[in-house]
Amino acid sequence: MTRLEKVRAAMAERGIDAIVVFDEYNQRYLSDFAFTDGMLLILREKAYLLTDFRYYEMALGNADKAFECIMPPASERMSFVSKALSDAGARVVGFEGGFVSFELYNKIKEKLAGFELVSIGDMIECVRVVKYPDELERMAAAQQITDKAFAHILKVITPEMTEQEVAVELEYAMRKFGADGFAFDTIAVSGDASALPHGTPRNEKLKKGFLTMDFGAKLNGYCSDMTRTVVIGKADEEMKKLYNTVLSAQLAALDFLREGEDCGEADKVARDIIEAVPEYKDAFGHSLGHSIGLYIHELPGLSKRHFGTKLVAGQVTSVEPGIYIFGKYGCRIEDMVAIEKDGVRNFTASPKELIEIY
Repeated sequence: MTRLEKVRAAMAERGIDAIVVFDEYNQRYLSDFAFTDGMLLILREKAYLLTDFRYYEMALGNADKAFECIMPPASERMSFVSKALSDAGARVVGFEGGFVSFELYNKIKEKLAGFELVSIGDMIECVRVVKYPDELERMAAAQQITDKAFAHILKVITPEMTEQEVAVELEYAMRKFGADGFAFDTIAVSGDASALPHGTPRNEKLKKGFLTMDFGAKLNGYCSDMTRTVVIGKADEEMKKLYNTVLSAQLAALDFLREGEDCGEADKVARDIIEAVPEYKDAFGHSLGHSIGLYIHELPGLSKRHFGTKLVAGQVTSVEPGIYIFGKYGCRIEDMVAIEKDGVRNFTASPKELIEIY
């Protein structure tokens, strides 16, 4: 089934005659075209892409041909939608309740007064969980860029660099190797700041100890995500123990993952290894991973909150256990993998042995 056919099947299951799509990620997923002004209207038999002059010509050439591209004035878009709904005999109209603002909802309600409006919740996001082969290859290519950036930073990093300079160098390398952009704001934190899972790079020279780098490229709309922790200087025995505990947890989780396994159980596999070490109890304060696609944090996650949710082939997820000793240091190791019937396809090729720099 095509993406559009899958969404229409989900609409039919819920008794929805049409949906208006405002979320840009969902628009990109369904139409295979990125634009920032407009909407999609999906009926049971027809589909429309509504945009303005800036995107119209590109949409004609690049959007999925299942969509008819039109360019009504912005003030008349909802009037077009209303007429199209009436012409199609639609009664129940869905919208993304988790995305649409209160102000926009009121405008929709006014313009579509004759129709029953219902929230579709995460209906499209659930369809997006299982990736098509072309999506997987885009993500594999994005991760290859990310791996190249890591190899590059290992060659150029010096103790005189600041955390901000490391982050910028990683971003420069990703762009140089072909990235369209970045999946999220690059993290590069050293010393005591490495204990902050989402710390912000500082305009300070790298501190001795752990340097955690979390970064990802975006290519053709799709994200990659990886984290590597290296040591500036030499690791002492305590640091080696912490690093190897994180690595053991990650390898065990990678070995556990396959179609049909439980998302919550995957988190538990890694967490049990870390918390078996008394001094690391409560030091792994986030989930094992999150799904990835057009957006960096998609559903479902490898977390306690998702016990009962089974992994499916084609789902792409991060696997990123970590240990954080606040005020001292922290370490995280992350790969991006696709779930398969008998295991995973690991997109991440960067080495995971402990690397000491200077």
